[in-house]
Amino acid sequence: MRVSIALFLLLLSCGAMAQPIRLISYQELPDPKPADKASWSAVKAGHYFSFTTADVRHEKHAAPNPALVRAGWNANAWKGEKVHTQALLWSRSAMFQVTLSWSGLKSDKSHTIPASQVSARFVRYVMTDGLSPEGDNCNERPIGKYDSSLVADPIDLVQVRDVPQQTAQPVWLSVVVPPSAVAGHYVGTLTATSPSMDKPLVLSYSVDVQNRLLPAPKDWAFHLDLWQNPYSVARVHGVKVWSKAHMDLMRPYMKMLAGAGQKSITATIINDPWRSQTEDVYGSMVSWTKKKDGSWVYDYTIFDQWVSYMMDLGIDKFINCYSMIPWNLKFSYYDEATQKDTFLIAQTGTPEYDAHWRPMLTDFARHLKEKGWFEKTTIAMDERPMKAMQQALALIKGVDTNFRVSLAGNYHPELESDLIDYSIATNQTVDAATMQRRRQAGFNTTYYTCCVERYPNTFTFSPPAEATFISWYAAHKGYDGYLRWAYNCWVRDPLHDSRFRTWAAGDTYIVYPGPRTSIRFERLIEGIQDYEKIRILRDEFAANGQAAKAQQLEKALSQFDVSVLTSTPAADVLKPAKALLNSL
Repeated sequence: MRVSIALFLLLLSCGAMAQPIRLISYQELPDPKPADKASWSAVKAGHYFSFTTADVRHEKHAAPNPALVRAGWNANAWKGEKVHTQALLWSRSAMFQVTLSWSGLKSDKSHTIPASQVSARFVRYVMTDGLSPEGDNCNERPIGKYDSSLVADPIDLVQVRDVPQQTAQPVWLSVVVPPSAVAGHYVGTLTATSPSMDKPLVLSYSVDVQNRLLPAPKDWAFHLDLWQNPYSVARVHGVKVWSKAHMDLMRPYMKMLAGAGQKSITATIINDPWRSQTEDVYGSMVSWTKKKDGSWVYDYTIFDQWVSYMMDLGIDKFINCYSMIPWNLKFSYYDEATQKDTFLIAQTGTPEYDAHWRPMLTDFARHLKEKGWFEKTTIAMDERPMKAMQQALALIKGVDTNFRVSLAGNYHPELESDLIDYSIATNQTVDAATMQRRRQAGFNTTYYTCCVERYPNTFTFSPPAEATFISWYAAHKGYDGYLRWAYNCWVRDPLHDSRFRTWAAGDTYIVYPGPRTSIRFERLIEGIQDYEKIRILRDEFAANGQAAKAQQLEKALSQFDVSVLTSTPAADVLKPAKALLNSL
C-alpha cells in the first residue's frame, strides 16, 4: 500500500518551527487545590527556612508537616559523588525577590570544597495526575479523568523569585564532591534573603567525605539508556530541526544526560517508528530514495551528524537504530519514478519486506564499517512479537552475521543469544546463569519501566525515592543497568503540565526545557551512584575474601524486590540500605 507522505513531512517541519515555549521566567498553573487553612493557621507570623527531606514532594498549598522539618542536614559521600537534599521556604505572608546563595564547605583541617561545586535552585510545580484506579496506566487520559494536582518536580534555573503568601517553596541543594577532595568533615551554609525578611535565613549543613572514590560518570559500568528525542528540542525552542541553532540548543541537554552516565545513542533509520505516539514525531535520520531503475540510494548525512555529535559528548557505547519493525509496519521513502514521497506497508517475513530491507542493510553495513561504527551499532526493536523478531533476525544475519541487534521487551530465551543489548520488562525473569553468561560474552542485560509499572517508576507523581530504588533493584537482580523510553519526549507544554493523552503524567520525559533537571532525574542519578558503589564494594570484598561484609551487603540488597513496594514506601527500604552502604 502506497500513498503520499508529503503532508506528514510538511507537518513535521512546521512542528519543529512552532512558537517556542517561554523557557526562562514562567508562571505555574493555578493550584487546583485550595490553601490548607488549618495548616497555615498553625504557622506563626514570620518567614521560615528549614531543611526537610528529598523523599517528599511538598504540597504548594499547605504548610509543611512539622515532623518533616529539620534544623540541619548531614550527608555521607565518596569523593566524586553528588549528594543532595531539599530545603523549604514558607510563610503566611508573601516573600519578594527571594535570593539563594551559598558558601563553599570547609573541613576542620582547613580543606575546602569550593562554592562552585555547590548549587541551590528553586523547585517548581507542574500539573500531574495519578495512577489509574483500575491499574491500567497505558490508557486514554482526557483532562479531568483522574485527579489532577500540582506537584514539585522541575528544578529551576533562577536563583531569585517571588514566593506568594501561604506557599510552600522547595529548594534543591546539591553538592558535588571533587575527586581530589581530602576525606573529612565539611561544613557549609545555604542562605535565603529577601527585602521582605528582617534578616537573612541561614542554614548550616555538613558532608562527611569518605576515603573512597566514585569514578567519573563516563566510567560508570551501569548501562543507562534514556531515549533521546531531538525533534522535541527543535519544537520547544522554535528552531529548524538539524540546523546549527538546533544542535547548539541540544548540547546542554545531552551534556546533562552524559553526566548521568548515558551509554546509548537513540537513532531513527525510518520515519515515525512509534506510530506518532509522542507529541513530536521522530523523523528518519536516513533518507531513502528508490531510483527509476529500482535500485536504492541512502543519504546518511543527518545520521552521521547526530552520531558524531553525541559521541563528542561522550555517549558512545551503542548506536541503537530504530526500527526494522515499527508499530505500524510503515516504511517511507522517496520514489524517483513518480517524484513523490510514498511508503510501503509490509509484514516481516514477506518478499516485499525482504526486498525493502536487504539493500538498505547491505549498504548500511558498508557505511558503518567505513565510519568505524559497525561494532557499536545495533538494529533496535522494542516490544515486538517473537515471530516477527525471529524473521527480522534471519534477514539481518543473512546480510551480515556480525550485525548486532537490540531489543526492549519480554524475555524470550529463544532470542537472547542473538541480542547483544537486551532490556527486559520489569515483570520478566532472567535466570542468573544466563545473566552471567551474557555478561562474560560482553552482552548487555538491563530492565525497563514504562507506563505499565505502577512502581517503581518516574511519573511526576511517583514518590521520589522510587527513582533511586530502580538502580538498587538492578543491583539486586544482577542487571547491567536500566532503560526508559523517554528522556525528553515533551508534551505540549512540559513546564506547566506533565499530563499526556495516553499515559500517566511524566511518563514521556524526565527533564524539562531550559534545560532544567528534576527531582526525578536527580534521584535516578543518586541510585546509579549507589549501584556503582555496590559494584566496587562487591569486587573489593570478593578480592579480599571479606565474606562477612559481602553477606551484609547482599542481605540489604535482598530487600529490593518490586513486591515490597506494595506495602512499604521506597524511602523506607532505602534508608537502612544506604546507611549500611556508607558504613562499609
